[in-house]
Amino acid sequence: MWKYSKKLQFPVNIRNKNLKMAKAVISQYGGPQGELSAAIRYLNQRYSMPDERGYALLNDIGTEEMAHVEMIATMVKQLMKGATVEELKAAGLDAHYADHYTYN
Repeated sequence: MWKYSKKLQFPVNIRNKNLKMAKAVISQYGGPQGELSAAIRYLNQRYSMPDERGYALLNDIGTEEMAHVEMIATMVKQLMKGATVEELKAAGLDAHYADHYTYN
C-alpha cells in the first residue's frame, strides 16, 4: 500500500534548542485540528467514497498528512534535544516527554 523511503519529504535540520518554539509546533501535531487528526479523517473517509478516483484521492491526501505528522515530530524532537527534564517542565512540555531510559 505504502512505500516508506526513510527520509522526510522536506528535510528538517534544526540545530538549536528552543522549547518555546517546540511548544508552539507540537500544537499542530495532535488535537482536533492537528495533522494526525486530519490524516485519520482522510484515510477513514476514503471508505465511503462511491468511486475509485475519490478513494485514491483521499488515500493520497491522508498519506500526505502523515508526512506532515512525521515532519512535525522531527521538528519537535530537534527543538527539544538536549533539554533537561526540569527545562521541559518549566516550558510546559513535560506531558510530551517520555524518559525511555527509566525502567520502573
